[in-house]
Amino acid sequence: MEGVNTAANKSEDSVVCYAPTRITTNGVWQGDNPLNYSLPLFILQLTMVIVTTRMLVFILKPLRQPRVVSEILGGVLLGPSMLGRSQEFTNTIFPFRSVMVLETMANVGLLYFLFLVGVEMDLLVIRRTRKKAMVIAIAGMILPFAIGTFFAFIQHEDTQENLSQGTYFLYLGVALSVTAFPVLARILAELKLINSEIGRLAMSSALFNDMCAWILLGLAIALAENDSASLASLWVILSSVAFVVFCIFVVRPAIFWLIRRTPGGESFSEFYICLILTRVMISGFITDAIGTHFVFGAFMFGLIIPNGPLAITLIEKLEDFVSGLLLPLFFAISGLKTDITSIKGGRNWGILALVIVLSCAGKITGTLIVTTFYQMPLNEGVTLGLLMNTKGLLEMIILNVGKDQKVLDDEAFAIMVIVVVVLTGIISPIVASVYKPSRRFAPYKRRTLQKSKLDGELRVLVCVHTPRNVPTIINLLEASHPIKKSPICVYVLHLVKLTGRASAMLIVHNTRKSGRTALNRTQAQSDHIINAFENFEHYANYVSIQPLTAISPYSSMHEDICSLAEDKRVALIIIPFHKQQTVDGGMEATNPAFRTVNQNLLANAPCSLGILVDRGLSGSTRLAANEVSHHVAVLFFGGPDDREALAYGWRMCEHPGTSLTVLRFVPGKDAAESAMQPTTDQNDPRALTAETENSKEKQLDDEYINDFRMRNANDESIIYTEEVVNNGEETVAAIRTLDNNHDLFIVGRGQGMISPLTAGLTDWSECPELGAIGDILASSDFASTVSVLVIQQYVGVLPLESIRTLDSPGLPDDEPTNRGHQHGDRLFLTS
Repeated sequence: MEGVNTAANKSEDSVVCYAPTRITTNGVWQGDNPLNYSLPLFILQLTMVIVTTRMLVFILKPLRQPRVVSEILGGVLLGPSMLGRSQEFTNTIFPFRSVMVLETMANVGLLYFLFLVGVEMDLLVIRRTRKKAMVIAIAGMILPFAIGTFFAFIQHEDTQENLSQGTYFLYLGVALSVTAFPVLARILAELKLINSEIGRLAMSSALFNDMCAWILLGLAIALAENDSASLASLWVILSSVAFVVFCIFVVRPAIFWLIRRTPGGESFSEFYICLILTRVMISGFITDAIGTHFVFGAFMFGLIIPNGPLAITLIEKLEDFVSGLLLPLFFAISGLKTDITSIKGGRNWGILALVIVLSCAGKITGTLIVTTFYQMPLNEGVTLGLLMNTKGLLEMIILNVGKDQKVLDDEAFAIMVIVVVVLTGIISPIVASVYKPSRRFAPYKRRTLQKSKLDGELRVLVCVHTPRNVPTIINLLEASHPIKKSPICVYVLHLVKLTGRASAMLIVHNTRKSGRTALNRTQAQSDHIINAFENFEHYANYVSIQPLTAISPYSSMHEDICSLAEDKRVALIIIPFHKQQTVDGGMEATNPAFRTVNQNLLANAPCSLGILVDRGLSGSTRLAANEVSHHVAVLFFGGPDDREALAYGWRMCEHPGTSLTVLRFVPGKDAAESAMQPTTDQNDPRALTAETENSKEKQLDDEYINDFRMRNANDESIIYTEEVVNNGEETVAAIRTLDNNHDLFIVGRGQGMISPLTAGLTDWSECPELGAIGDILASSDFASTVSVLVIQQYVGVLPLESIRTLDSPGLPDDEPTNRGHQHGDRLFLTS
């Protein structure tokens, strides 16, 4: 039996009687209406909430809206502000008797989600938070907190006479000043800023802000328990402190004991997992009983779970179910409580607009003051201030607790929910338009091997998909001749496909702790790769290794690589070819997505790029100084890519264990005549420009070759020959004569260069991204066991505002991707 019922399902004056047996229906064939029973009705409600929020996520995705906005709007759509205005809809789908079941399940989802938030939050990061991030977090809280108390003062005049004014101020101040750490992480990942300096600073500040907000929330709940300042509030605070101390000094050691009882590499027993999940509910029960809030207990228990196998196991088992199914219920409940029609009068709507503007401006102003003090650029200060305005789950918890404890009335609650949605919704679009990632790095000149100083450090970014390519890459780096005056700094990037719902991330590895067991296949591969390169660093001289792991979708993986390359100012990126050699000597594709990554890198690399066709390369670290172990051949046709290939071969030949053969292909009489024949109108300015460019390139080639020959005239380990050829067929025949005498070919990609020496070779190309010669050397029918390094030189950029990848609209797969100021527009990265 239902008491007083309204479309808004308000409970202040309602009394509801529940039938204990009306849980499941006997079926429509027995004349039962399923919606009169709790379970079928709850399933329908959950389905409607999930479908509505997912549709909104899909609709708002082009606008870069985070999922929390769609989930809150889904609740508002189903609530009294829109569909809930229909009395029939409310009584049928969301009758008052169902609210208790719905809220209970929503709070169960909230309980476990806050537990996961605590598990994922690293206390070490908070301890290591830099002073700058702490100051930004505090400055970004003070002004919005003041604005919240000002808004509370205006709203408190006519309402809440029975409640302490200080408590009301505290609730609204905290709600406006807090920054949503989980939502901010997803926004930064979406904008490809999570690994940038400003992204790391925003994350650190938001993490510290979140911790402050939890403390203030606990204080606000404690003070709201009683109408007058009595000992009850003091007892609540002391009990909460005792609970935290108990968790740290009793529960955390017990969890460590549990972890030690599980042998390394084995999964945790079902009994241990159930024990921990039960402890989450017990923690929520304790903090709710002492008067704090059940979410505080769950969050605190998650916070004491140490990072490692146990944390990963808990996240894998819970995250999809809790975040995808139960958590949207909480936001839907918040939306169902939001009645926009309760905001009456122009004055209140004016206050709403004023609160949105002032709270956003307050965050930006407070952040700008600090960033100006630290001499950060103005646009970065504004961007950081905007990012710190991100709202989300914690704000909604504060508002719901405030409404449940009668701190906020319907009008104040609706105003604050709109503030949360608007502030969070505007962040991504504004940041995407205001802050251009392509401007965030200072320019650097040493982007190519040819321009790198011979007596300076060479920085190389090595990309690895699987451990299979590691031996050849290590031997290639060792053959690159690191010496005291020209050491090599290697950034080793393990590329991992993003799976599940996690955000893209870049992991910087410190020295691996001995005895640590790999948690999964991906980490085992990372450990194997890291160990191999660290051993190389240990035995090789003048080589420094920095291992990293990039976890992102294949479609945007090149952005992470480009971002890291520019951030670390590397001169060369080395990435494996997407095919690998089979037992019978052929070449087979390992993963088609690897090819997409390579193609996008060729179009967007901020430095020179080498694609390594791995057919094995022997090591030379244990050979005598006068013993030759590597026979390298550079095939030179002309152009910037070939000059870069020669620059790398030149560096390698200084290694005492390396011999170098430079084979320059010179056009014969027939080829010269065909090149002189005009293919277009002689008065066409484009033809004249192309001819001028070709003559300039030939002059640069001659100068570089002459310089190379003059400086190495007396070096017996270097052989320079010129081969006169007239067409592609003669070129291939000349290359085949080198087949069995060398173990590494270095060749330029030749993009943008048109030569009669390679005429006809591209007609049947399997992999045109390697260029005409690179494609032949990497093909299965080329009888060779020689590894190939295809190099593309960085030749300059034009300032574009956006990036177009091979799968972007407006760029067909079969359209050649040009690069450089003399061959087309360079495509900028947005990460």
